[in-house]
Amino acid sequence: MTDTRKVSALQIALALGVVYVLWGSTYLAIAVAVRTIPALLMAGTRYLIAGSLLYGWSRWRGMERPVRIHWRSAVIVGGLLLLGGNGGLVWAEQRLASGTAALLVSTVPLWMVLLEWLRPGGKRPGWKVVAGLSLGCIGLILLLRPTVGGHLDPLSVVIVLLGSFSWAWGSLLSRTAPLPASPLLATAMEMLGGGALLVLTGLITGEGAHLHLAQVSMRSVLAFGYLITGGALIGFTAYIWLLRVASPVVVGTYAYVNPIVAVFLGWLILGEPLTGRTAAAAAVIIAGVVLITLSRRAPAQADKKKDMRIEEKDTADAVPAALRRAV
Repeated sequence: MTDTRKVSALQIALALGVVYVLWGSTYLAIAVAVRTIPALLMAGTRYLIAGSLLYGWSRWRGMERPVRIHWRSAVIVGGLLLLGGNGGLVWAEQRLASGTAALLVSTVPLWMVLLEWLRPGGKRPGWKVVAGLSLGCIGLILLLRPTVGGHLDPLSVVIVLLGSFSWAWGSLLSRTAPLPASPLLATAMEMLGGGALLVLTGLITGEGAHLHLAQVSMRSVLAFGYLITGGALIGFTAYIWLLRVASPVVVGTYAYVNPIVAVFLGWLILGEPLTGRTAAAAAVIIAGVVLITLSRRAPAQADKKKDMRIEEKDTADAVPAALRRAV
């Protein structure tokens, strides 16, 4: 692991800014790209290109050669993250505003807490987590309430929420799945596996018949290029670097900053409506995610203090033993 003492606060802040802005702006880029490019084929091709570039660079740098079990895990995790998570998002953004979709995706930390709780041996969440989950549910109710009047497409909402669940599941599975030791190589393989599944699903669902290259607009092409470079290559690289040099609590703040960026850019550039109800729902959902994120800091700090006490005790026990050996 990288020594955090060699990394300045400015470098971490700059990398966080990259993740905040680039990942937050991908919702806008997706909304523009899917206007003239079939959604699943667009997403799959994006990850196949980005994954190929990352994989080639990783192998050129002499990183380990993946074995069959690595590829199997990469396809499973990539399928959950990219086919289920990102695929559901890009499909739904054909019918949902980018800001609304971003707010729905911000529920990923809520799903992760529930999955960790329900797994065998999972710990019961504390009051902060329960409060965060409650706020998240209230925020969703505020956000989805307009569906009664037909302002939101119910199927698209369900698809995004299921996709968020899939992303959370894939994120947890990636911690224990047998993958290459290099996070960059593992990410490249997940992009390749998930990208292939996205393209295959797009072809099976008939998107190939709706792909007319002559009708693809220049805006969609530019948005597609931005998703490859800014979202997949630069954004993922910055995120992986942050995981090695900064606290997970700090890195996890992207989950509630990205929606703010997405809502603002959708309103500023695409003219998406920013109502008081949307703003209130955003505030409530983000508050819930913040509470859950803060709840994860306490156990980590407690474990750190416990390790320090054990180390001090071992040192204290070692001194008399050394004295006895000397005598």
